[in-house]
Amino acid sequence: MQQSLTRSLVFFISGCFLLTLFQPSLEFDLALYGAAVDSGQYWRLLTVALVHGGWVHLICNMLALFSIGTPIENFYGRNKYIFILLSSLIAGSLASYLFNPPQTFAVGASGMIFGLFGALAITGKRMGANFKEAATLIAINLAIPFLIPGIDWKAHLGGLVGGSLAALLIKPKKSAWE
Repeated sequence: MQQSLTRSLVFFISGCFLLTLFQPSLEFDLALYGAAVDSGQYWRLLTVALVHGGWVHLICNMLALFSIGTPIENFYGRNKYIFILLSSLIAGSLASYLFNPPQTFAVGASGMIFGLFGALAITGKRMGANFKEAATLIAINLAIPFLIPGIDWKAHLGGLVGGSLAALLIKPKKSAWE
């Protein structure tokens, strides 16, 4: 049986965070920094998900990734799940990059995770999820950046839109229809 991509991502992202504890310059090299993207460092639109602003940030994101990502991965299958993840990550990163000042320094996988919230909102009923609970979870997570300063709500909203659109474009794996 194939290892869950979600589980592998949790371990990989957590490992990258641990590396930044021993090599702090790595966090800056991987974070989303608008001025660096302006100078051609486009990889930062993807690598932002590998670095986090502390243990609480990492743990919250990895718990959300595991709890929401696992059922979405099972519902869509690995390749379509990758499409949702990448669409969410890129949309969240682009929203952060385009709508924040160029000197903004952003870290975390939250844009990608919000894309999973969007996918859950689109397909939750077919997955057997409670839509009211999903909507409440999304609303609470969208409100948090307005209550806690320094959280990039633009990345969250961009990821939410990216994941929702990706889920609208693809169909779940065949066994999910049965």
